[in-house]
Amino acid sequence: MPDALKRAMFGFAAAALSVLTFHAAAWEALHVFGLMPPPYPTKAVPPLGIPQIVSLCFWGGVWGTLFGLVLPRLPTSIPMWLKGAGLGITAALFGMFVVAPLKGQPVAGGLQVLSLLRSFAINGA
Repeated sequence: MPDALKRAMFGFAAAALSVLTFHAAAWEALHVFGLMPPPYPTKAVPPLGIPQIVSLCFWGGVWGTLFGLVLPRLPTSIPMWLKGAGLGITAALFGMFVVAPLKGQPVAGGLQVLSLLRSFAINGA
């Protein structure tokens, strides 16, 4: 099996599991402070009507696949945690400036500071 395919598959699996652990832990921490609804949302999302947590895991996996494929091209002098943080920031920005308008939501959460901080905290975790 080619190395790129291995990195892509591992990236997908690692990121999907990360959504269930780190992403959800950050979400839960915000929930405890009354800033988010409970984690692991099961509300059906269009267009397929799958539970939201499944959708989050899938899209997290897509980002993990991209990370696995790009990782060999990133400088080795940058610590892995910083590379991962860059991925989280990129995913958060993509969600704010691309996904939100496609869903008919305000760009970047309407530039509300709390909304921005929540997005960066959850995606950064």
